[in-house]
Amino acid sequence: MKSITIKGSERESVGKKATKALRNAGKVPCVIYGGDKPLHFSADELAFKDLVYTSKAHTVVVDFEGGEKIKAVLQDIQFHPVTDRILHIDFYQLFPDKEVTMEIPVRLQGNSPGVRNGGRLLFRRRKLTIKALPDNLPDFFDVDISKLKIGDHVSVDTLKKGDFSVLHPDASVVVQVKMARAAVVVDDEEEEEGLEGEAAEGAEAAAEGAEAPAESNE
Repeated sequence: MKSITIKGSERESVGKKATKALRNAGKVPCVIYGGDKPLHFSADELAFKDLVYTSKAHTVVVDFEGGEKIKAVLQDIQFHPVTDRILHIDFYQLFPDKEVTMEIPVRLQGNSPGVRNGGRLLFRRRKLTIKALPDNLPDFFDVDISKLKIGDHVSVDTLKKGDFSVLHPDASVVVQVKMARAAVVVDDEEEEEGLEGEAAEGAEAAAEGAEAPAESNE
């Protein structure tokens, strides 16, 4: 999984007054959990742009002024209810031998024949929560929908291929194609038979036209 580096500064004071001063200066108060004790730090609000405002999943390397670097994942984020500015971020420190829980985005691949026939594509789970060692975290779950007809679906149990645990029931639907009012259900065999029938009718009409006598202008 790709990683984003963020320049962090350890916080000496974590009171309300100090926190407000940080936010007024365009910085975000943060905490890293999972180590010996919580580590409080701050970073420029703009530094989180590629981490927060994206559909992709990333790990984070917090680079402190003294040279210490800590690898972590985002665990929780708080936004201002009116301005949507970032108020606070919680991270969880990563260790090579310790599993971590993380949300991984789902990408759809291909075009559904059910949708082409008028069905509705319902993307039920755009992210899946998994548990894995840091080195086994996938970037995406790719789901092929190129064979989904009306009434078909893809469930979680078909995606369990990797050194991780998916924290959803096996029967949970990730994506499905449902019947719409104007939908036309077309089976592959019926479609092929229809094409063959049309070809045969066309050949018959051509043969009849060739056998018909030409009209005289006299």
